[in-house]
Amino acid sequence: MSADETTENIQAGAVPGPRAGELPLPPAAVSGGPHDGDITDGLEEAYWSVYDGAASKATVHEILAWLPRIMRQIGQLAWNTDRSATIAVVVFQLTSATMTAFGLMASVAVLSKLFAEGPTPDRVRAAIPQLLVIVAFLSARALLEAGVAIAQARATPKIRAALEKEFLTLTAHVRLEIVDDADWHDQAYRANDRGLFYARAIVGQVVSLAAALLGLVGTAGVLGVIHPALLPLLLLSVVPVGAAAVRSARARFHSFKRYNTLQRRVGVFSWLLLERDAAAELRSDTAQGALLDEHSRLTTRIAEEDTRLGVSSARLALAGQAIGGIGTGITYTALAGMLIAGWLPLAAGAGAVLAIQTAQASLTQLVDVSHLLYEHAMWVDDLLAFEQRCRTLQPRRRGRPAPEAVKTISLENVSFTYPGKDAPALDGISMTLHAGQTVAFVGVNGSGKSTCARLIAGLYDPSDGGRLTWDGVSVMDMDAESLQARVACVLQDPVRFPFSTLANLTISRGTLTEADPQRALDSARASGAEPVIAGLPGQWEALLSKRFRGGQELSAGQWAKVAVARGLYKGAPVLLLDEPTASMDPRAEHAVYEAVLRDDQRPDQITVLISHRLASVVACDHIYVFDAGRIIESGTHQKLMHRGGEYAAMFTLQAAGYRAELGKSA
Repeated sequence: MSADETTENIQAGAVPGPRAGELPLPPAAVSGGPHDGDITDGLEEAYWSVYDGAASKATVHEILAWLPRIMRQIGQLAWNTDRSATIAVVVFQLTSATMTAFGLMASVAVLSKLFAEGPTPDRVRAAIPQLLVIVAFLSARALLEAGVAIAQARATPKIRAALEKEFLTLTAHVRLEIVDDADWHDQAYRANDRGLFYARAIVGQVVSLAAALLGLVGTAGVLGVIHPALLPLLLLSVVPVGAAAVRSARARFHSFKRYNTLQRRVGVFSWLLLERDAAAELRSDTAQGALLDEHSRLTTRIAEEDTRLGVSSARLALAGQAIGGIGTGITYTALAGMLIAGWLPLAAGAGAVLAIQTAQASLTQLVDVSHLLYEHAMWVDDLLAFEQRCRTLQPRRRGRPAPEAVKTISLENVSFTYPGKDAPALDGISMTLHAGQTVAFVGVNGSGKSTCARLIAGLYDPSDGGRLTWDGVSVMDMDAESLQARVACVLQDPVRFPFSTLANLTISRGTLTEADPQRALDSARASGAEPVIAGLPGQWEALLSKRFRGGQELSAGQWAKVAVARGLYKGAPVLLLDEPTASMDPRAEHAVYEAVLRDDQRPDQITVLISHRLASVVACDHIYVFDAGRIIESGTHQKLMHRGGEYAAMFTLQAAGYRAELGKSA
């Protein structure tokens, strides 16, 4: 369509025609959520809940096969973080288990003295030395367990801190196109929210698992010393208890999974009722009552579900105790038979009962901790796998550093496709940019403007062929982060750093605490941020966040000026402005473009402007028009208008809108 045809359509008030097909009437009533069946069916699996309830689905064999790997993995983390604390935990835990076994043997010796023949006072006095031995063992075990707790307290925070530091270091440096991938983003937040959280608890769980396992082994050893025939009885006693514990643990994890899912739906309504961004429209629509009614309906359903699950758990626990009681009864009957047959003295029988009860407690603890550890270890394993993936996604850290100054940047048939996409975002782009030049990229949304700018900035690498060079040297032969340090990017939605005003500028040069005062002032003046900063309490030291006491809140336009000042403060040889003034008023926008693109234009700097407001690109030295990842036109404003192509049509369309408004006001 020509520029004249576009103008005629605008003046005629032409609008796009309706789409084919008719939309039927909506129903007269619709539910805010599911009313029948399982209330959790209407929710998709959240990225942070993928392993919730895993222990309820795993078989005993799967858990037992997984446990050695878990313990080895956590042990390796602990060893790498604090070797002395790790050695202390292992030594103290083994010694504590030994003290427990010796304590049981001493208890059998005490019972032997108490059940011996002779006057009661004599038997009690004979048992006193063994009682003192028991006290000594118990005291030693208490000291050893305290040592385990202290060593664990030393190692656990260090493991968490080391994992978190490694995680943040890796994720903060992965290539930008990876961050844009939704799956990677979900994995990152899952690792951060869950993996790091459970990494703090898992060391203690491994220690508890080891304690329960060693206690069970030690108890079995004591029974083997008392009489080898007691070992089958131990198995007969603990297997029903273990089976009941497994069923109970699975039920708890299944309940936890359902509870989390139910709470997510309620959380949607709680969020809408509390969210600041929704507050104005919520009150304008007087929608509070509708949301509260739905919230109440859901919480009632959750209460009913909690009651059902609680009753079910109680019945399961009762069944487990009944089965365990039968097994224990059979064990004690067999033990009584051994006593009657004279296979065991009475004291040894009493010691066996004590050992069996201790074994049952250890096994129950072992089952509970195993299920807990199995599920939590999945999160930690997920974190470690994600960190390993991130190590393969780091930018280039080889090659020469990027130059401090650049005369020409050339793109030769450069293409780029985003991960997971079929169509290229850039398809055979070629251009040459020169120092002292201001270049504009224009085109419709999704045409490839910002992608091309990000390739120039070193944030993306050409993925589908082509060559991008700085003064004839391929960027693929340069260290990626040094290249990024040579480009200042000012984006449409800048980061609102919750720091001081000055730190919001200096962060562009990699510091929050050191500043070049004159550079900062010059940047603030050129960007129009000077009056904004001057009007803040504390000015340069004002905290730009309401999260802090006395913090200030800026408007979107004021933040845009600060962002431009940040880009100018960096003083890089390449300045990329991606819709930087979209939230500014017309006067502020004009002032920024006058200062940045005209008055303050550096002869050694390449400036690239991306804008939908074509009036701002008129004075640029060269304009590139993008469409579907290709450059379809290029030249100065005058040449492009004379050509009467896409640029002229877009410019005429925008200009016609202003002329129409002026005509109405006249």
